[in-house]
Amino acid sequence: MAFTAFSGGTRAVEQAPKRKGWVALLLLLPGIAYMLLFFVAPFVQLILTSLQAPADSGGIGQYVAAAQFSNYWAALSEYWPQLLRSFGYALIATIVGLVISYPLAYLIGVKVRSKPMLQGVLLILVVAPFFISFLLRTLAWKSILPNEWIGTHFSVIFGLVYNFIPFMVLPMFSSLQALDLRLLEAGSDLYASPVTTFRRVTLPLSMPGIVSGTLLSFIPMSGDYVNASREFLGGTGTTMVGNVIESNFLQTQNYPMAATLSIILMVIILVIVATYVRKSGAEDLL
Repeated sequence: MAFTAFSGGTRAVEQAPKRKGWVALLLLLPGIAYMLLFFVAPFVQLILTSLQAPADSGGIGQYVAAAQFSNYWAALSEYWPQLLRSFGYALIATIVGLVISYPLAYLIGVKVRSKPMLQGVLLILVVAPFFISFLLRTLAWKSILPNEWIGTHFSVIFGLVYNFIPFMVLPMFSSLQALDLRLLEAGSDLYASPVTTFRRVTLPLSMPGIVSGTLLSFIPMSGDYVNASREFLGGTGTTMVGNVIESNFLQTQNYPMAATLSIILMVIILVIVATYVRKSGAEDLL
């Protein structure tokens, strides 16, 4: 009897994970359907479009299904300057944004933690730009900056830093807000200098926020097409790959070229992000 009871208990234990598995699968179904419908299907369509060839009729925007892999080589050979410029702008803007954002996040998350009212006001000031349209904010800076600055590398990088800096501040603030201040006091009690305490305690503990913030900024910066547009802060010599994609899709209707550039941009960003995350020791983000 004892053996039977023991056997029955084992079956119950074995059946429990199966039931949990089905429940988990049912709970995941909406998310899986969403991903299939709004990510996988468009991505597959983008790949098929990138391989299309011009139709025999030769009409503008007329393409047929094909396996024209030479589109990728054509895109790289023709638009590599815009690709390099995009990642160069994004890298510089990310570094400048990090230099500005970290002290600001440290001030809000650590220095004024004991003053909730002031902390709230500073957070509102960081988030406030989100209440205004991205386009309007960029257009406002076009009227503020001197005319001779518009259409330069500086104006585009300035626009990128300004528009995406909240994406960098908030993750860093989240990490620094969770920092246990007793660790800083312990460092001081052990006669560590403020620089040593920052290097050995504050910086490592805030690294997840730094990684998240830089990624949340760098990725959209690389594909941005507003700041570098001639209608906003850019000029003829500041074209980014986002502007090229927009031009091919909406103006010249060269859909295969636009789709090919989109996929190339995505692949390069994935490689850069994976390398950066591994080098920074934050593999959990992958």
